[in-house]
Amino acid sequence: MADSKVEKARRAAGSFGLVTPVGGRAAAPAPPADEEWELPGGRARVYYGAGPKGMVRPVVLADGFNLGPTDFDWLWNGMENGPFPFVSELRRRGRTLILVGFAERSASILRNARTMTAAITRTVAEQLGGARLLVGGFSMGGLVARYTLALMETQHLDHRTGVYLSFDSPHRGAWLPIGLQAFAHHLAPYDDTYLRQISSPAARQLLWRHLDGIDGTPAESPLRTEFRRRLNDVGDWPRIPRVLAVSSGRGDGTGNGVRAGAKTLSCTGPLFDGTRFLAQAQGEKAELAVVDGVLGGPHSITTSGFPELDGAPGGTLESFGLLADALAAAGENTDLAHRSVCFVPSVSAVSIRDLDQQDDLYADIGELPPEDSDADDFLLSSGNDTHALMTGELAEWLLDRLPE
Repeated sequence: MADSKVEKARRAAGSFGLVTPVGGRAAAPAPPADEEWELPGGRARVYYGAGPKGMVRPVVLADGFNLGPTDFDWLWNGMENGPFPFVSELRRRGRTLILVGFAERSASILRNARTMTAAITRTVAEQLGGARLLVGGFSMGGLVARYTLALMETQHLDHRTGVYLSFDSPHRGAWLPIGLQAFAHHLAPYDDTYLRQISSPAARQLLWRHLDGIDGTPAESPLRTEFRRRLNDVGDWPRIPRVLAVSSGRGDGTGNGVRAGAKTLSCTGPLFDGTRFLAQAQGEKAELAVVDGVLGGPHSITTSGFPELDGAPGGTLESFGLLADALAAAGENTDLAHRSVCFVPSVSAVSIRDLDQQDDLYADIGELPPEDSDADDFLLSSGNDTHALMTGELAEWLLDRLPE
């Protein structure tokens, strides 16, 4: 019986997704592209705008983080079939859209920058007319684009970009609960699907703090430190284009309602009985998870000196909801109190404050000097919405700022 439960736990571990459900499919397929490009380390799909066909007034946008190659159906649906039909409106305005995908989204941002460089270079070579480009990306894609443009400038390559855009990108770091990172290490000897996502090169470059073992101490990953150094080497930001940033989170310091120390998810068996997760709290040795069950334990997971990140203003991710769904599908009894928590804090998305201090994390951004941001202009959302959700308020603000 014990071996049977261990096998069930192993199979369950293979279904845990970090950003989307493992094996999840888009609600509908994307329409056929007008062009498809094979690029080093990736591909691009090109959709012409209304009017003259070809590379007219181009908008180049990069995909974000996940495991495996870009799912263009999923990317398209997020842009077009959510609250606002962004692709349709962009094309109606005569803009050609180039969606850049990666062969491995969890690979190093530095590696995927080669794909982005190739996409920009081809766009410039085939462009019709003299309009400047908009170049950017969603979540991690915004960091790929930021590094790519800055690198091209240091290499004296003409990227012809008038506007750089980051869409809920974690410039000062993203947040994944340390308890979930510990759970991934707990599962890894049996199935490392969850850990391969959390400990991938891109994840370690993105996350504000990373846990390298179930008994480890969360810290900035050496890969993130190196990525920040590489950004600094190319000037941190592109200097030629206007820098725009949008956040899926609020800007008035109001959090998402997840109370520090509150239960987020607990399990009562038969596989992970005794496992529970708590929202990140301040203080020394603040308990945020106990990992237990047929695979071993209990392991108590604590942090010291962290701010209340789970409840912070920012774009949210179904960090606990995705895990709860997969556990329930495997027959585990769960009690889910908070499906979503903060993933990209607002202050990170508009690059105006770091995440270390509680007061900075929950700052009223409207009261801060706008020049404190690394962006030339930015917009916060009216609510703490789903990470990188294409809402009407963000889309219309961006459409009004397209380069001419």
